[in-house]
This record gives sequence, C-alpha cells and structure tokens, in this order.
Amino acid sequence: MPKLTLQLLTTGLIMLQVFFPFNTRAQGNLLITPKRAVFEGNKRSMDLNLANIGQDTATYAISLVEIRMTDAGGFETITEPDEGQQFASPYLRFFPRSVTLGPNESQTVKVQLVKSGSLESGEYRSHIYFRAVPQAKPLGEEEEVLPDPSSISVKLIPIFGITIPVIIRVGQPSVSVTLSDLALTFANDTVPRLKMTFYRSGNFSVYGDLAVDHLSDQGKKTRVGIANGVAVYTPNVRRDFELTLFNIPEVDYGKGKLVLTFSAPSDVKPEKYAEAELLLNL
Repeated sequence: MPKLTLQLLTTGLIMLQVFFPFNTRAQGNLLITPKRAVFEGNKRSMDLNLANIGQDTATYAISLVEIRMTDAGGFETITEPDEGQQFASPYLRFFPRSVTLGPNESQTVKVQLVKSGSLESGEYRSHIYFRAVPQAKPLGEEEEVLPDPSSISVKLIPIFGITIPVIIRVGQPSVSVTLSDLALTFANDTVPRLKMTFYRSGNFSVYGDLAVDHLSDQGKKTRVGIANGVAVYTPNVRRDFELTLFNIPEVDYGKGKLVLTFSAPSDVKPEKYAEAELLLNL
C-alpha cells in the first residue's frame, strides 16, 4: 500500500504599520509617497505614488481595512468601530484596485472623497492596504520532492503588506497633547531607554515628530533621540511609548536633564504640540 504524501502550505501574512522618518513608507520592495492621506477643507482627491524599488516584477492588491491602535502603539484589524471611532471607508473611492510594477516602475493610485457632504464634525479614519500577491510558479517547474514521503512538511511563504491611514477631518480642530510618566532606564546596564506616555484630548488624531535633547549642568545641549511620525489616533486618549537614546560618550545620563519636544511633522507648518522635562540625578 503506497504511503500518503502530505505537504502543508502555510501563508504568513505580515501587515506593517511602521512609520518612517521621511514622507514615504516602504516595505519589501514597495515605496509609497506620501505616507498618509488627509482630507480636510476643500480637498476632494489626492494621488498616492507607488514605486517598485526591487529587481523583480511585483503585483499588489489594494483594499480598505479598519484598524484600531492599542495603548502600546500596536495595531489590530477590526470590523466594527470602537466607541468614539468613525470609519472613513464609506466615503472613499480609489482606483486602480491592483497594480503590477516592473523593476524601478511606478504608478499612481488616485483616492477620492465621495458622499461626504452630510458628514458631522469629527474625524473619520480607515487604512489603505497594499498586499503583495505571490507570484505563480512558472509552468514546467518541478515541485519540491519530500525526502521522506510519509512525512509532513510546513512551508512558510510570507506575504508582505503595508497600510497607510486615510483620514477625513470635518470641522475645526480642537486637540491637545501632554507628555507624562517619563522614566529613564538602561537595557543591559548600557543602553539608555526613555519611557513616556502621550495623552491626547480633543476631536482629532495627533501626528508628529519627537525630539529629545540632553541639557548638561553646564548648559550644553545635545540631541540624543529622535522619533518621527509618532501618532495617537482617535478615539485613543493615551499611547505608551519607549525610545532608545543615542549612547554618546560626552553625554552623562546621570546628570542634567532631558528635554522632550513633540512637534508637527517637518512637511507642515511648524507647531509645538507638547514639551516635557526629566531631571536626571541618578
């Protein structure tokens, strides 16, 4: 009686929400510009530029997904909005629905605002998801032969995806941010890590760049940490955050103080959202 050969194919889905320090987002070989789409005022449409920076042809399926942000800054896919959360997807249209890009090729995806005339004041958010479509195995290519026909093997094929937020804002903004619960720790007794909590209040999400400076007892100021693209989405009122600081020989983290500044991104008008200080007397 012949032995049964069974091979399981497991597809790993990797959907990332990482914010990058420039006005682009990249994962795998896909580069997206800009990294977020915001509709406010009279803005009714915008273009997203997709570029394949890899050496192989790639296909991406495009869809809208709903996501919640956790207090730790992570992301979870949901189907129903949390209390105080409003989805933007019913008021969005985009095309095309998929793109195939050769090496170093680019294409524009147009996003339009529709049926939004009666929206109440507030913020509406969904995310556009670009999912890499695995390439089919070429005809004639032989299947991999299992060394032991009676064994079961698991083959993992990662499917990379990236999302960017699409936000509709209606009405006048009223938002404020504070930085609290600051604490400096040392990983392995050598790597300085700064913990903090962002507290957000108001009707809109907040998104900006965090800078950390060390001010010595002699008044010398040294930039020791940067985190660009930090967001606290509605309806969240807090986000716990941790940042690894630069290990600079001339900076003594046992003296002086750390000055934190959370400001609007560099690609918009300068605006300081929040500032905080941590005295160091370790």
